[in-house]
Amino acid sequence: MLLEKIYKNHKSGGINMSNLEKYNQSFIKALSITEDKLEDSLNYQDIPEWDSVGHMSLVAELEDNFGIMMDTDDIIDFNSYQKGKEILQKYDINF
Repeated sequence: MLLEKIYKNHKSGGINMSNLEKYNQSFIKALSITEDKLEDSLNYQDIPEWDSVGHMSLVAELEDNFGIMMDTDDIIDFNSYQKGKEILQKYDINF
């Protein structure tokens, strides 16, 4: 149990990481981008890194970081940085 907790804390970037920080880190890691590209106006396919493959990597990263399994409709509707935050609120993840 303790090892599982340590692993989760390590994977999420630490116990003090906010939901917004986890969300941003998911984008940065999955899409291999820098934080300066993250803004509410960022949309799917606005940058080359956020293509269909990048999108699925992002979904997988978010599911891992937040311990959720997104519905197919939510994955399809996730078409912007802002919309992603709205969708995650359905899974009790608040920003």
